[in-house]
Amino acid sequence: MGLVISAGIFIGDKCMAKGTLTTKQQNIVMISSYTAKGDLDNLEKTLNKALDEGMSVNEIKEILIQAYAYCGFPRSLNGLSTFMKVMDSREDKNDKIGKEGSVLPGNTDKFTYGDNVQFKLTGRRFKGGVFEFAPAIDQYLKEHLFADIFARGVLTYQEREISTISILSTINGLEPQLNSHINAGKYNGLTNEQIEEILKLTSSVYKGGDFGLGEENKANEKYFTGKSYLKPLTKEGVSSANVTFEPGCRNNWHIHHKGGQILIVTAGRGYYQEWGKDARELKAGDVVNIPPEVKHWHGAAKDSWFSHIAISVPAEGASTEWLEKVSDKEYSKLK
Repeated sequence: MGLVISAGIFIGDKCMAKGTLTTKQQNIVMISSYTAKGDLDNLEKTLNKALDEGMSVNEIKEILIQAYAYCGFPRSLNGLSTFMKVMDSREDKNDKIGKEGSVLPGNTDKFTYGDNVQFKLTGRRFKGGVFEFAPAIDQYLKEHLFADIFARGVLTYQEREISTISILSTINGLEPQLNSHINAGKYNGLTNEQIEEILKLTSSVYKGGDFGLGEENKANEKYFTGKSYLKPLTKEGVSSANVTFEPGCRNNWHIHHKGGQILIVTAGRGYYQEWGKDARELKAGDVVNIPPEVKHWHGAAKDSWFSHIAISVPAEGASTEWLEKVSDKEYSKLK
């Protein structure tokens, strides 16, 4: 059986040799992920760390330049501006500059060149579908992304795929593209274990949505199948917290007596179900108003992290009654 990691990602059945990421690869992951998230404070810290640990200035530039193709010019430019700030603060450091990126000769057939690079990355030719529906996007991908950018060198194809996987796994809703690049990463020598490590590292940036992951919910773990995390938001007046479920995690059937609860979904994909009714799929922006005395459960889809804010509706004598677990048989019927 394959391994579900996070954000809708399935790593296939083939058992590969164990391998962990090098320090350089870990830095590529975190630079890419913080750039995609727009977390410039942590990006600045990571850039300093990467330079201290031997990455060259031009290697980091290439990561930030390539980022625009996967998370947009604004994120890329903000990342580069942050890197300029870091370099200004390190004028007294002897940072390694490294090799500069190269440019293709002017007479290069960029479409053919890019098509060949894409084939080297994936082992297949991409035709039909969206490329036939909008041929311009195929041209841009091959002539600019896989020709102009990938031809610059400095980073290996594998390192560029590590960066791409890290960016796509940080942004919610890009599972099809992420799965495609995970396959490309594996085609270029990444092991299942290395991909799992990439996704675990980026999950520290992705998980919990904009409200953060919080601490593992040890106090209530007996009422959950799988791991959940809790970040309290308010403690006085109305009680609220951001709750994050790992893929496949759900709480037990339970009832809020006297006071109900409101759920505001902040990230990922999950479910809410009331006793005797079909489960309702939930995505970021959905709101669930849970009346008191209604038996229900909520949690993540089997292939996605899931976060929601839980707001307790105040009521005198309010309490929660925890009941039986949601069985694997029931849960497995959900898509």
